[in-house]
Amino acid sequence: MTRDPLAQRYGKLSITMHWLMLALFVGVYACIELKGMLPRGHALKGPLLGTHALFGIAIFALVWIRLLGRLKQRPPILPNPPAWNTALAHLTHLALYALMIATPLFAWLMLSAAGKPIPYFDFFLPSPMALDPEMAKQFKHWHEWAGNAGYWLIGLHACAALFHHYWVRDNTLTRMLPKRF
Repeated sequence: MTRDPLAQRYGKLSITMHWLMLALFVGVYACIELKGMLPRGHALKGPLLGTHALFGIAIFALVWIRLLGRLKQRPPILPNPPAWNTALAHLTHLALYALMIATPLFAWLMLSAAGKPIPYFDFFLPSPMALDPEMAKQFKHWHEWAGNAGYWLIGLHACAALFHHYWVRDNTLTRMLPKRF
């Protein structure tokens, strides 16, 4: 089932997944920032890190559903956008999808290389690699770098939507909002 390219709105699945992913990103970033503000040894550091991991794993799992949905339902197109605009939008979306896949993978590899179990509710994720403390440091660096890049990518994405809504005055933002908006 492909989406009508002249449709004015995204499908329900796309809209729901978009806002759910935003909520998960807010949770991921809030947990890690709050954890960083707490003093060493604080009782909430562990639960915040665990919640950060749960949200990160949820992002990783849901991004695949989102990608399948995007293949099944093509996004609506804007009439005659400038080529630079389309290229920048595609590049930003590609970077956001890479972020949603790579960042949790780096965390999984980091924890596996450090020999730390990765709990997910009542079971543990398998370790894809052997203990390697040096590699764990490298994966930690990449995980943190990707997380920091996420602030910028999400901010750029939000600014682009607001730019389209208030400056260009097209339906870029409203076609991703739930119908009641």
